[in-house]
Amino acid sequence: MEDMLLIAGPCSAESRAQVLETAKGLAGMKVDYFRAGIWKPRTQPGAFEGVGRTGLPWLTEVSATYGLKTCTEVANAQHVEDALEAGVDMLWIGARTTTNPFQVQTIADSLAGVNLPVAVKNPTHPDLALWSGAIERLARAGIRNLMAVHRGFAVHGQVKYRNAPLWQIPIDFRNAHPEIPMINDPSHISGRRDLLADVSQMAMDLAFDGLMVETHPDPDAAWTDAAQQLTPAALKEMLAGLVLRQVKEGAVLDGLASLRAEINMVDEAIIELFARRMGMSKAIGKHKVERGMTILQNKRWQELLAMNLEKGQQLGLDAAFLADVFKAVHQASISIQRSVMREGRNGE
Repeated sequence: MEDMLLIAGPCSAESRAQVLETAKGLAGMKVDYFRAGIWKPRTQPGAFEGVGRTGLPWLTEVSATYGLKTCTEVANAQHVEDALEAGVDMLWIGARTTTNPFQVQTIADSLAGVNLPVAVKNPTHPDLALWSGAIERLARAGIRNLMAVHRGFAVHGQVKYRNAPLWQIPIDFRNAHPEIPMINDPSHISGRRDLLADVSQMAMDLAFDGLMVETHPDPDAAWTDAAQQLTPAALKEMLAGLVLRQVKEGAVLDGLASLRAEINMVDEAIIELFARRMGMSKAIGKHKVERGMTILQNKRWQELLAMNLEKGQQLGLDAAFLADVFKAVHQASISIQRSVMREGRNGE
């Protein structure tokens, strides 16, 4: 995996022993940066929010003992100051922080004049402008060694992944910022160990520059994100199974393999949208049951079909093909609403 940048290490630094054991397992794997969360922004109050400054000497020891460069997440100016004082080699800005331009600017100001690699994860929600804006704020502060980390997006109705990959967004980012290396974080996209290899391969097929993978000596016992972490041995096995494809310099996609990968990406997005569409149909069915309405609202159906066919024609799509697709979707929606009405009658 010589052509791929690799960032690996535990989601959270839990103890000196855990950090050093993980580093020992990664030491012979050509890891570019050993990652560990020292400060952990958590959704719920009371959850483990990291060991804080206590863990920084552990990262220093990782460098001294195993020769690994280290990196950690920072969310404010104090984090930056503490990490720099401890000699951390690289910093990253997390998804929740990227969402807030005020925080990003504070971090950018605190890094002014510092020659250190900084990675920026995409914001939690699908907003390309916020992601680009965070990169631009750091660039204006004089940071020249920047990377972008694609970790997926929080999308309502997502069922397969922890965070929907929405691959087109990082592709659009790369087209807008071709000089910025793009790293994929399959751990936060997958949320599950069994999906990591597939997501990582997709990233390689789309010519990403590297991976950030969470690793832990005993993943099931991890204090944070246990389900998505790998042991160092499992990571080594996964990396050995990846196929790295060559692309022309400056190209995001190249050749038939990448085109097929993009088709897979689009098809997956279509399936996820169908799932959301059917979920909405179920909600509409419940609404109709509560108000004594019929399943078929024919005027609405005719208007919807005409509107969608017109949009399709504007995009050069065949009208007959599009009509068949929407008629099938409508029939499936009717079947779902009928099931909801049956359940409503049985519950009376």
